Amino acid sequence: MNFVIRAAAIAALFHITPVVVLVKRPDAVQSLLPGADAYTAREVHLSGRDAHRLHEAVDWSPEDGVVVFYAGTAGSTAVGALEFVRVDTPHGPIEVAVGFTPQGAVRGVVVTKATVEMKPWVLEAVAAGLTDHYRGLKPGGEAPGGAAGIASRVGSLAAYVAGEVDKGVARALAAYGAFYNHVRA
Repeated sequence: MNFVIRAAAIAALFHITPVVVLVKRPDAVQSLLPGADAYTAREVHLSGRDAHRLHEAVDWSPEDGVVVFYAGTAGSTAVGALEFVRVDTPHGPIEVAVGFTPQGAVRGVVVTKATVEMKPWVLEAVAAGLTDHYRGLKPGGEAPGGAAGIASRVGSLAAYVAGEVDKGVARALAAYGAFYNHVRA
């Protein structure tokens, strides 16, 4: 019983609400890898050194030290790749899917999950054109600036969530730039 009381107190302190699916993963994959008829998941198990390098670059350590890339092909032609990146916030986690073209530029970004509390903020940010600001970004290029791009058109909470989406995109760019070529067939 004491555990339940402590858990309730911690949940109240962090006020994290349940996670909801905004876009199903298969729908995000189809959107970000258009025309693909085959998909391959490729895992990169990071060494301690690689994990540290990623953490230093974008303040992120993938769950279990594994980065998963999903590559799409149409016949024998590469369509692109994508990653799902989780960003933990004081309001709970969000999940961002970042799709890349075969040339390594961001094709698109989809926010797939958020908490019930953050859902309206995410929807407001996306409706204001948040994800449009990421197209064409490349690893090692300019930092994601979606939050700055919509800040004047949204409320402060939507702008906050947009900054968290920026973090997810930055993490995907860093992981793709550092590790994707290591797993290409």
